[in-house]
Amino acid sequence: MARGDAGRAGRAAGAAKADQADQAAREAYAEVERALLRRLPEHKSVEGPTLERIRLLCELLGEPQHAAPVIHLTGTNGKTSTARMVDSLLAAFGVRAGRLTSPHLAEIRERISLAGEPVSPERFVQAYHEVMPFVDLADPRLDRPLSFFEIVTAIGFAVFADAPVDAAVLEVGLGGRFDATNVADGRVAVVTPVAVDHAQYLGDTPAEIAGEKAGIIKPGAVAVIAQQEVEVAEVLMRRAAEVGASVAREGLEFGLVNRDLAVGGQRLTLQGLHGTYDEIFLPLHGVHQAHNASVALAAVEAFLAGGVTEGEGLDADLVREGFANVSSPGRLEVVRRSPTVVLDAAHNPHGATATAAAVTESFSFEPLVGVVGVMADKDVEGLLEAFEPVLSRIVCTQNSTARAMPAAELAEIAMDIFGEERVDLAPRLDEALDLGMRLAEEEASALGSGGVLVTGSVITAGEARVLLGGR
Repeated sequence: MARGDAGRAGRAAGAAKADQADQAAREAYAEVERALLRRLPEHKSVEGPTLERIRLLCELLGEPQHAAPVIHLTGTNGKTSTARMVDSLLAAFGVRAGRLTSPHLAEIRERISLAGEPVSPERFVQAYHEVMPFVDLADPRLDRPLSFFEIVTAIGFAVFADAPVDAAVLEVGLGGRFDATNVADGRVAVVTPVAVDHAQYLGDTPAEIAGEKAGIIKPGAVAVIAQQEVEVAEVLMRRAAEVGASVAREGLEFGLVNRDLAVGGQRLTLQGLHGTYDEIFLPLHGVHQAHNASVALAAVEAFLAGGVTEGEGLDADLVREGFANVSSPGRLEVVRRSPTVVLDAAHNPHGATATAAAVTESFSFEPLVGVVGVMADKDVEGLLEAFEPVLSRIVCTQNSTARAMPAAELAEIAMDIFGEERVDLAPRLDEALDLGMRLAEEEASALGSGGVLVTGSVITAGEARVLLGGR
């Protein structure tokens, strides 16, 4: 065989072997995902709430939740975006962070990030197999097997301890007091805006829900509190006083000073705990994200400086770098042009109101067609009422989960709010996306003026992102 032919044959064999290895890795990851999804789902794990189950697993694992200092986040909306901002700011200051967020958009491994990137499928599979022997030890000692969320949380703790990381940024899954992440003690506890959501688990009023979320505020911590309703603020302040936590409140100790729209986002001036920072470019849309930025900055200042009143201001150039590098997939994310398709994970009235305002401010769609799929246990009427003023039409669909409201049922509710002539039905999400884009093009007032907003659920946004080729 000629030397050139031998070289080509060797390269082909190497490529084939690499493809086989890649296929094997994908299959191993898929099997781990299936095994986790056979566990009690996360929305069921709050029944009979207790931390004893996750505590037992963490004890068996050697207490990995205490391996690094923690910034802990709760709230009704804005947690994931704020957590991503915190992570990006820490990276700008040379702090290697692990980030645990939920839910995921496309793959479970997205919930666990190291240095700003989701762990690889191979590392996720490895960590799963490292943790599962301890799960098998714990399960027989518990009233029921450990849940999906408890196990993923423990995997995240184990990955962070093994890395190791300099800081752990933990987003609560649900509530706070009995959330699996609350076995960790946050040096900084962040509470983003609190509104009514998950009422069947957390309470019917903002004050009741705030009582559950206040549980992440631990003795000696710094509580960074976003703007809240008065009754919510009272609950959070009372908890801080009871445990001896210091408090930083948006609008008093820190806050948003100024914002202007900019191409691809907005330009901010923020008053931090220890200084004022101007000329900050944030590549995200909406005033709600500007407020999230102010909260994230205060949290990082408290974490790095050690308190509310102590310490000096941060390096402004590094603050600018941190914010400029922020991304938040599925949060007013443009994934396609002509027509423009925007994904947003709004899933309750409070989030929908913020999204509606942001899409109106940042885009000039005429028309804007909504492709909406929701969970059956949400305040669907409130969510649709928030979107009605900005959507010219709505295509009712559903995502693939068992919790999804059937598209036909959603359409019936939508007709009462939008009127029958503005409501279309497409139960399959791929068909709903095609219909939404066709309507946006056909009814456009000018070439390229139409837009599509895909929203109603994190799962809906995530599945649409995959269908449309999002990264």
